[in-house]
Amino acid sequence: MRGSKAVGASALVLAALTVAGCSGESSALPEPTGEVVQADAPADDATQDAAACAAVSDVQSIVENADIALSEGRMAVQEQQGWYEIATRALDRIPSSGDSAVSLGVADLQDAVPAVESWTRTEPAVITSDDWDDALDALAEPCLAVDSELFVSMFTGG
Repeated sequence: MRGSKAVGASALVLAALTVAGCSGESSALPEPTGEVVQADAPADDATQDAAACAAVSDVQSIVENADIALSEGRMAVQEQQGWYEIATRALDRIPSSGDSAVSLGVADLQDAVPAVESWTRTEPAVITSDDWDDALDALAEPCLAVDSELFVSMFTGG
């Protein structure tokens, strides 16, 4: 019984390949062109910069929403610190190795606020500081230049 099901399944696969135009012959494969194509080729610099600006906006949104929730009494300091830690790790994951103004600005933000891991924290996570504000101010214009204005999305509160 099991053998007849395997034969039936194999016949269905063969029929589907035939209908799809796959003959199984090696001539059906494309000829090599000598051109190397990367499967996940990076987008152009402007697109990467715009994505980095959007990611910084997400980090700002995390911070601002945590601050508002704390100030309105809907969140304890411990939870705010947790959100700050997540924000620092998200910031740390934004690519900043290029030489564009956006990459350099993101690198400045990352230097101002290093990633904080929950299990290594000895002091409160502080993401807002004068260095943070200065780096954000410096990043605003390069983000505008790639059509990706920095913004904060507020979603907490009532």
